[in-house]
Amino acid sequence: MNERLRFLIAGTSKRSDYLYAPLLRQLSAEVELVGVWGRSKDKTQAFGEKHKIPWFTNLEQAQDHTKPDAAIVSVNYAANGEVGRRVVEDIGLHALLETPIAHSLADADAIICASNEKNLKIEVAEQYFRRPIERIKSALIQSGVFGRVLTAYNDFMGHGYHGISLIRSYMGYDVPVYAVSGLQAQFSTEPSYAWISRTYSSREENWEHAVLHFTDGRLGFYDWSTLAYDSPLRWLRSTKFFAEKGMAVGEQLTLLTPDGKDPLPIQIERHYHNVGGMETLSEIIAHTHPEISWTNPFRGYYMDDEMIAVADCLMSLVNAIREDKPPEYGPQQARIDQSITLAISQSAQVNGALVVVS
Repeated sequence: MNERLRFLIAGTSKRSDYLYAPLLRQLSAEVELVGVWGRSKDKTQAFGEKHKIPWFTNLEQAQDHTKPDAAIVSVNYAANGEVGRRVVEDIGLHALLETPIAHSLADADAIICASNEKNLKIEVAEQYFRRPIERIKSALIQSGVFGRVLTAYNDFMGHGYHGISLIRSYMGYDVPVYAVSGLQAQFSTEPSYAWISRTYSSREENWEHAVLHFTDGRLGFYDWSTLAYDSPLRWLRSTKFFAEKGMAVGEQLTLLTPDGKDPLPIQIERHYHNVGGMETLSEIIAHTHPEISWTNPFRGYYMDDEMIAVADCLMSLVNAIREDKPPEYGPQQARIDQSITLAISQSAQVNGALVVVS
């Protein structure tokens, strides 16, 4: 199957408008945006007219009229599971589902079961580990340069399943987390500017801290503050890992000098080229011996790092459909990340007691 795949957008969320519709247009050699479905007539009509596509408030009619091959489900958090199930169970479409795959594990399990029964490909738009800097880190880990990663940390780089997914990406998605311990606390802070709401006021800060216990004895450490996304009080957003032969703090990667006396920085070099008058990432090179590189699969388009990561999610689904293979991340991994997130909350409710991940 090499022809363009026909995509229906299910949901009129902000991400559907500013991200998915433009992305589908940009990747028009691979995919075609054929329509949008939404619950609200006014919002759905406005979306359809803006993007010049057919619009529907009945999902079955949307399927009948547009004949899509797949859907992008981008709705509000609480509706992920419900709409995801409708698209997979009732309509029978391949799907790119927004994170989390579903709030409840029962809905996630139903989506997975239906996709297996109907031989449907499901990818989940977990983009954090697909960002270019994370791709080069992953390539370095897989090359053996660092040896075995022993512990991994996430300090405010993505809440919940996003942060958990990054920790697991350093350890390897094939290594299970069997249990977690978590704590939560709330504090008052000095007034600060909130960049998302564009307000200035005193704020309550909710903290989450968790330890992930992997089955092979390795550990992951997760920290989150509700001020992390938009307050100058909490400017740190970073990940770390510590390995047998080196370590990484954000984009600062080190090994050892040959005499073992000092850290040896790994130089990371980004190469850019011109696309339509705009500087676009072409590849990242890590100057190790031998060199390790990651080539941007979307270097023919003008995209920033975040758009590259989301395009990677979409094309993972497209390639899975065309080649009848599993997507890179998929619903099982998404379920694991959500199950760990829920287990952390359960542990915090019992004062940090160890909770087995279901």
